[in-house]
Amino acid sequence: MESPSEKDLLQGARAFDMETLAYIYDSYSPAIFRYAARMLDSTQLGEDCVSETFSRFLSALRQGKGPEDFLRAYLFRTAHNWITDYYRSKPHIIQTLEGDLTDKDHVPLPQDVERKLQGRAVMNALAQLTSDQRQVIALRFLEGWEIDEVARAMEKPPGAIKALQHRALARLRQLMQGEEEHADDE
Repeated sequence: MESPSEKDLLQGARAFDMETLAYIYDSYSPAIFRYAARMLDSTQLGEDCVSETFSRFLSALRQGKGPEDFLRAYLFRTAHNWITDYYRSKPHIIQTLEGDLTDKDHVPLPQDVERKLQGRAVMNALAQLTSDQRQVIALRFLEGWEIDEVARAMEKPPGAIKALQHRALARLRQLMQGEEEHADDE
């Protein structure tokens, strides 16, 4: 069976067709979960984000609102808004490795420690980017979206996305070099 077009999915969703809504959830929730779990560094928060994203989608449909087109972009924008709200409600906390390296049953290999250090450094650097910069990096490089898709999701022109991506990568590079210099001092 050929997969339905976004237009068909949106039409079925607006009619609250349960089969269509289930198809939308099954089709889009895994990617939204991956995106949210990466952005939040938590599988539990990733699940919460997916739940809230689809709840907001259904609520918008009940109100006669929601996307006219570009369903995937709409769902990712909704997830990103939830993630942004989450970060705004929490104080900025830099993650540490102390708890991660004290497992008594498993002695980490040096490469495991290095990989974990690098992962935490990247997460800390991403946390210091603006919300829009984090979203561009996540959609472009973690989800593999094209510039035009990111532009639709963020409701910005493609040129603005390219500029935002350039600034985000430059800032990440700067932050990561600062981490390396700080690590060399220790």
